Amino acid sequence: MASDSNSSNLRITIESNPPESRLAELNIKYWPKWGCSPGKYQLKFDAEETCYLLKGKVKAYPKGSSEFVEFGAGDLVTIPRGLNCTWDVSVAVDKCYKFESSNSSSSSSS
Repeated sequence: MASDSNSSNLRITIESNPPESRLAELNIKYWPKWGCSPGKYQLKFDAEETCYLLKGKVKAYPKGSSEFVEFGAGDLVTIPRGLNCTWDVSVAVDKCYKFESSNSSSSSSS
């Protein structure tokens, strides 16, 4: 697998306003919750994280990049394992989250 830079293939994906059926399928109401106040946070993801923002607004800047991804309340966000980024939180965040365990039954094995 060729990559010109270490993090270029690590992309945050956003599903805006997923239907209730999708949220139910993911069992989001049973996920742990996390919140933060406005500010800048350096985050490193050692496992893939899927999170659903109940409220808030975030600009995520991957390390070494000037580009950012913006997401907020009502978005289902998937953050790849190994991503280093800065979260610039303009509106306090309240989210449900789940880390992908390495032995999960995901569609791509090995």
